[in-house]
Amino acid sequence: MADTSDIFNKVPELGYQEKAPETDPKAFARILEARRSVRVYDATPVPEAIMREVFEWTLLAPNSSNLQCWEFYWVRNPEKKKNLAKFCFNQPAARTAAELVVAVARPSHWKKHARQMVSTFEEAEKAGQKIPASAWAYYKKLAPFVYTQGPLSIFGHIKKIIFFFRGLTSITPREPTSHAGMSLWANKSCALACENFMLGMSAHGFDTCPMEGFDSKRVKKLLNLNCTDAVTMVISVGKRGPNGVYGQRVRFPSAQFIKEV
Repeated sequence: MADTSDIFNKVPELGYQEKAPETDPKAFARILEARRSVRVYDATPVPEAIMREVFEWTLLAPNSSNLQCWEFYWVRNPEKKKNLAKFCFNQPAARTAAELVVAVARPSHWKKHARQMVSTFEEAEKAGQKIPASAWAYYKKLAPFVYTQGPLSIFGHIKKIIFFFRGLTSITPREPTSHAGMSLWANKSCALACENFMLGMSAHGFDTCPMEGFDSKRVKKLLNLNCTDAVTMVISVGKRGPNGVYGQRVRFPSAQFIKEV
């Protein structure tokens, strides 16, 4: 197994500093509180410029190893949009939406994006920036070891055995060790990007509804996706109608979910 000691626990000497910007927690709280899952929209269109700006904000979401293994499909073709709503069981949140966006986790893209990171490092060093050896090692050596699963997850199964015995004496990364684990890995990053998208729409005064009720096989066929891709959610966008929110927000007590240990 690749040595991870320097990669994970040594602070690299970058010579780079970035001052934290000023923030407005009250404004953020208003955006959070404004976001509701809206089930019925009125006929108000969403300006294209707003959609494009929010997609740029979506790309700022944190993601595992900066491998960005997800894509957002903005379904603009009227026929495809009609079919997508149908594949979402024609639920009002899809049928009445001004826009429909499909968030897709694409775990197989890790290899291509790791190469892009290496290319980024090469360009940075040509421009005079020093890239730590640990960063080079991560994308050239560790990432291929961690994310390669092999046919039928054969290599993943071998890694699982290695991790088990190594874990008896050392702190050890345990996942992913299968194609299913890779899908989970990519879906987690994709879901973070979805939250950016929905909060961005709230900031612009538009509403969203993240939908899990859809025929994933038909949605994947509509978008020409691969069998390894996973539809994380379909997000509808628009301006809420008078009956768009079905009731007051219900949340259980925070002590039920926030544990201090």
